Formats: sequence, structure tokens, C-alpha cells
Amino acid sequence: MPQYLTPGVYVEEVMEGTRPIEGVGTNVAAFIGRADNLEAPVGVPLAVNNWTQYRTIFGGEGPSSDLTLAVHGFFLNGGQRCYVLNIGKNGSVAGTSSQPGIDKFGTIDEIAIVAAPGETDAVSLEAVISHCESMQDRVAVLDFPQGITDLNTLTRPATVTGPTSSSSSGSSGSSADGAASDAEGASDAEGAEAPPPASPARRGAPGAPTEEGNASRETDWAAQYGPYIWIVDPVTGKLVLAPPSGHVAGVWARVDGSRGVHKAPANEIVRGAVGLEYALTSSEQGLLNSSGINAIRMINGGIRIWGARTRAGSASPWKYLPVRRLFAFAEESIQQGTNWVVFEPNDRTLWNLLRRDVIAFLRRLWSDGALFGATEREAFFVKCDAETNPPENIDAGILTALVGMAPVKPAEFIVFKVSQYVAGSAGGEEA
Repeated sequence: MPQYLTPGVYVEEVMEGTRPIEGVGTNVAAFIGRADNLEAPVGVPLAVNNWTQYRTIFGGEGPSSDLTLAVHGFFLNGGQRCYVLNIGKNGSVAGTSSQPGIDKFGTIDEIAIVAAPGETDAVSLEAVISHCESMQDRVAVLDFPQGITDLNTLTRPATVTGPTSSSSSGSSGSSADGAASDAEGASDAEGAEAPPPASPARRGAPGAPTEEGNASRETDWAAQYGPYIWIVDPVTGKLVLAPPSGHVAGVWARVDGSRGVHKAPANEIVRGAVGLEYALTSSEQGLLNSSGINAIRMINGGIRIWGARTRAGSASPWKYLPVRRLFAFAEESIQQGTNWVVFEPNDRTLWNLLRRDVIAFLRRLWSDGALFGATEREAFFVKCDAETNPPENIDAGILTALVGMAPVKPAEFIVFKVSQYVAGSAGGEEA
């Protein structure tokens, strides 16, 4: 409290009104993989703001790697900023004691989307998922493998077989076979005038998913997409099969900017896609959808994302992707926007100020259509009082506020019940 010792007029600035809680960004992506440029920095996440900048740092002469195809697809579909981590020729997504991996993204707060394009082996999937689960402020976009011949394998998580003498001695051969398979596929694509028949040979890789399972494990911090898409290589101009994760991440960023994070990034055109590795039927998608796998299909004259599920499972409250991302957005926004509370006197005045600021933030979400309810009372609540802050918590320096939100969920199944109407009967109602 200021002291007044000399008679006179004093002017003081007093903080009044709410301290606005700004929404954090949700459209910044992070990509990890192998760059085309062998001299590009390895193990260092670099910010990239456009395709030209990526080409300058990571680009090569082609054919493009999965990482390059994904970053190009991200910017093509509406992405504006991303981080790229090159793991080099012999690196891995999980990283090692001598070679950094995906954990290098952990110090970058603005990342909200994570992808490892084309890395569909069990070890890589687990590394990406574990990273997102530990950070709790970002969601992974996963691919399912190329060349799936049995969709039932996507109902089971990918695993690896423990090393044996035979597998150990043949590991280098497996890698070589995988490289040959990739080269062969690239050669076919270069000379192709149209996409080849569906279900080409699966990509080989050490520790690749077996027929026992090709999906990621269950988690509410990741969404998985497929099949692969046909695109034009931005470097060579040839048709190539590409993992869809980069394009999907771009769609997420595009929808976030135009509608908001609460809008499901589905029923959206995948820009740059000219074909699909294979066409999924409605019954096949039903199998995938119930397992939390999102299909990319030719629908209504365009190649569209036709699903908005996480890998959490159908019984989970986090099964819808926009719900998971909305809560991650709200939690991080509130956390960053209320840092001013730290070290303030923990009393009723502080409780009222905190409650006022959080209510103002949630009111904006509600007015933007992110929360469900005809009134604020139906859409959200904030409780911060003597009940949530008993004396023992105050003595321990703990302030607790309870926040509840009713998220808008996507209209996934549209049902019209049609019946015959007899003119003059009392069952109809004019529009």
C-alpha cells in the first residue's frame, strides 16, 4: 500500500476489469523424419514458415522422402507454421542416447500437432503417442501402413517380436529388403500415368507391424488415418504414394483457422490428393470407425477425410477428436492466462478475480459455438470459493478452481426417419 507523507494530489493506476485469457495456438505442427538433404541439420527442431524455406534447408533433388511430401502437403492444405526435426539416415523417431528423437519437441510450447510421416512401425508409433501423452498439449496424427491387405489387422495394435538369433542376423537384410521395396515402388510411380492396382507390397522396415496388428495402441492423444494417397511429387513431378499425415495436419490447421478447434476436421477436401491407394467401402469403414481409425475416401466428388475419432476407443469420453483438442486448448489457455495468480494472497478477493477471468474466457468459447447449451449455466461452470479452498489447502499454498465445460460433439451419424404421410392427418408440421 502506497504511503502519502506530503500533502498533495496523487494519481494511481488501478487494475480494473478482467485480465483477458488469450487462446493458445492450435495450428502449429511438428514433423519428424528423414530429410532429402544429407547435409541438413540433424536432431535440431527448426521452425519452417513456408514450403520455400523448407526446400532451402531440407530439400534435395528427389524423389522426395515421406517427410518432404508431408511438409508440402501441410502447407498445401492450409498450414502456416511447423517445426521439422531431421533424424538423418540412421536415426529413429524414438531417439537414442547419442541421437535425439521426438523428445526434442518437448521444449517448444506452441506445437499442437505432431506427425512422423510414414513411420508406422510399433516403436515409432509408441514414441509419438508417449510424447503427446506426456506433454498433454498436443495431439498426434498417425498413418496406418501402406499396402494393408487385411483391414482386420487395424483392429489390433502393432507389436514387435523380441530379438532372436535368426532375426538378429537378418535385421540388416530386412532393412535392405525394405529399401529395395521402397525403391521399386518409387520406380513404378515415376513411370506411372495412373495409380497402379490397389494393395501394393507393404513397406519393409525393421520392427515393422506384423499381420497380428497394424494399428496404434489405444490413446486419446492420437488419431490414425489411411489409406495412403496418390499425389504429385513437388520435386520430380511424378505420381507417388504418400502417407496422409502431413496433408491431414494441414486440414486440421485450416479448419482451426476458419472455424475453430471445436469443429471436427472431417468432411474436408484433401488438397493435392489425386487418388487413393485403394478405395474403402462403407462396410469396411464401419469396421475402422468402430476401432477409432479415420478413413480417407472419395466422397461427393472429392477425396475427403471421413472420420473424426481418436484412438481412445468407442467407450471413452475422449473418442471424438475435436473434443480432445478443445479441452487441450482450453486447459493450456487457462494455465497460461492465469499465471498472474501465482504468489497473490489466497483469499476471497483472489478467488473472485480468478473466477471472473475464467468465466470471461469460457463465455467467448460458448459464443463461438464451442460449448453446448442454450445458456451459460448449461454450457459451463466455474467454482472457486471456500468449499474448493479449505483452510488446510490455503495453508499449503494451494488454490483450486473447478471448471466444467459441455463440449459440442460432431454430428457423426445423421438419421432421417421417413414415413408415409396421409394428407390431412395430424402428424405433419409445416417448415
